[in-house]
Order: sequence, then C-alpha cells, then structure tokens
Amino acid sequence: MNINTFADFSLSTVLQTNLSQNKLTQPTPVQAQSIAPQLDGRDVVVTAQTGTGKTLAFVLPLLEQLLRAPQALGIQALILSPTRELAIQINETLQRLAKGTNIRSAVVTGGANEQKQLHAIRQGATIVVATPGRLADYLQRKLVKLGSARFLVLDEADRMLDMGFLPTIKQILGTLPAERQTAFFSATMEASAAQLIRSYLKDPVRIELGPTSKPAEHVDLHLYEVEQDRKLGLLERMLADETGSFLVFARTKHGADRLAQKLVRSGANAARIHGNRTQAQRNQALRGFQDGDYRVLVATDVAARGIHVDGIAHVVNFDLPQAPEDFIHRVGRTGRAGIRGTATTFGTKGERAEIGRIERLLGMKLTRRNVPQEVAREARAEVHSEQRGAVQPQAQPKSPWHREFRKSGPPPNRRRTFQRH
Repeated sequence: MNINTFADFSLSTVLQTNLSQNKLTQPTPVQAQSIAPQLDGRDVVVTAQTGTGKTLAFVLPLLEQLLRAPQALGIQALILSPTRELAIQINETLQRLAKGTNIRSAVVTGGANEQKQLHAIRQGATIVVATPGRLADYLQRKLVKLGSARFLVLDEADRMLDMGFLPTIKQILGTLPAERQTAFFSATMEASAAQLIRSYLKDPVRIELGPTSKPAEHVDLHLYEVEQDRKLGLLERMLADETGSFLVFARTKHGADRLAQKLVRSGANAARIHGNRTQAQRNQALRGFQDGDYRVLVATDVAARGIHVDGIAHVVNFDLPQAPEDFIHRVGRTGRAGIRGTATTFGTKGERAEIGRIERLLGMKLTRRNVPQEVAREARAEVHSEQRGAVQPQAQPKSPWHREFRKSGPPPNRRRTFQRH
C-alpha cells in the first residue's frame, strides 16, 4: 500500500482533524512505514536518523489504538524517554493530537513537582510519558501502578542505554503485563539494544531508514582547527556573519555557563541548558529558543536528544563530545524535515585523533575551513579547556572579565569542572 498522505491511514475523524489543524498532511518515510504495522497491533523496531519524525510515528498509532479500544481504567500506555525535555515535547505532541478526545496524558520526570505529577495520574491519565529514574522511584514507593498498561514505547532507546538506564528499564518492564504491544524507536542500534529487543519484543517488524551512523543529507559538516583561546572569537564571528539560530555544545555544565555568560556580554541573546539547571529554567530557555527570544542556546549533551526544535540553522561543537557517537546526535538537531542546516566543529591540534575517530564513524571527511586571521584571542588570565574537563592555566595578565567576576562573588569550586553532564 502506497502511503502519500495521512488520509491513506484508517484514522479516526478526530485525529484526521487534529492533523489537518496542525498542518500535518504528508507523512515522513519513517511515519509512512511504521504507522501501519502498529495499527495492526505488531511490535516494531524502528531505527532512523534524528529529525526524521519518529515522535509522530508512535504517537499517532498509539492514540488511534486507544480510541478504537473500549475505555478502561488505569494507565493504558507508557512512553519512556531519556530526558525531561524530550518527555515534555512528546507530551505536547500528544496533547495537540488528542484534542477533542477523552485521552489524557501525564509527564513523570525528575526536577518537577512530585505532587502535581501524581495528581495528574490520579485524575485519570491514560498515557504516562516518563523518564526511567523518576518512574522507577514511583514504582518502588508503590505510588504508580502499570498493571493495566497495554502499550509501551521506548523512545530514543539507545540514548537511555548510553545513560546507564538498562537495569532501571528492566525493572520497569517487569511491572508491565506480558501481553502488550511494544514500539522501540532509536537512532542507532548497539548490542545492548539488540539484547533488550530479543528479551522484551515479540516477532517485531524491523524498519530501518537511512544510515544511522551518518547525519542527515541536508547537513553541511564543517571543521575549523582553532586554538582554544580563539574559539570564542570564531563563534562571535560566525554569529555576526551568518543568519539563523545557533545551538552550541559545550562539554561540561560549568563550560556551558561560562560560554553563555561571555556571549551575553558580547551582545548575543543567549541562554543555557544543562543538568544543573532547574526544570523551570530549562523550560524557559528551551521555550525562549524555540520562540526566537534567544538566538543562541548553549547546551551540554543532555540536550542532544532532548531538543526537538524545528528550524535550527547552525549546530556548533564548541567542544568535542565525550564519545564519537554523540556527534551524530548533536548535529541531528539541524537539517531536520528536509531543511538545510550547518554543523560546525571546533577542534584543536591536540584533538586531531578524536576528529579522526569521528570521521571514521561517519565514513566521511569533515570539510576543512580556515580560521579568519582577524579572529582575536581571548584576553584573560586563564584559558580553560573543556576538552577533557581540565583547567589549563596560561601565564597572562588578569582580564577585565576576571576582575568583573571576582566582584560578583567568589570563584566556583574548580572541582565542578570535572563534572560530567
């Protein structure tokens, strides 16, 4: 069956109306191939590049299945997600498409008010969108029951496994009924993911679209070999010369804070997002970036899978990722939905080996670009390297920025620099 529009699926009128109101008419390839088997009740394993429309690919058939089935008490569906931001965005998609139905959803994540989350569930949530850690805590304390759940979605499964959630996921899955429909969505397929599939999915339909170890075709990959103390100047030059929004990745939380502060002082509308920010702060930064209030969002890798914002023009790897695989997920934030994007990487001479590992993973070379001669060095007391969570002192006079920081309060504990995101 050729699927050209969402109208080609056997969907309820209310869902067709909501799709139309949200200007969703033509499915992406991953949606066209994965929705039908889910509507038929099959387990599915879907691997596709970031930005290909996987969220709608499981939200739409899940809502249709719930509308077809008689109304039942308790939680009917569970969606597991690696990050708070992604869980919130999945829930926003659910709410838009479930408009006009009796289907309610609740979000269960860390960093948010526990009583509000539990109240939303007890008010009759049909679907729970959760991060594994907080949900496992609720289950252990017997605050939530999943014995009535008939549908399970593991979204960004590889990221959850990378974050060490495998034991927690197994614990959660052990509380679900054996008779259920499971959808497994991932950008990559590692050995631990294959083990999970063999153990918990029944004769799944396997759908794989495109090379999962390469960025989307619409992303231009650039590389600047640049000294650490010229990175800020190069980024400021890009902000002046290029148009559109910038998602900038730093390696550590402290590095993200420091970079965002410098960009704001140079006149950029910048916000930051990482694991030490409160949920309210993270929501505000992400919403402001999505709405255009902030042109620049500085993030650690906690955001690589958690930011689904259309139209990001530039991704900048200010610092290299901890692992080459994270490069794919970072640059996947741009070039989405067929719109061209640019991913630029800053690397020092000492990081040539790491760049080589990334290129071997991609099976391609990054396009080398020359740093403009007029890009200045930072004039400050120390050049902080985020490359390995280290601080490398430089014998230079103290800068105005350093004096300004000292006026505002004591310096941060340097051991924070070694924190992983």
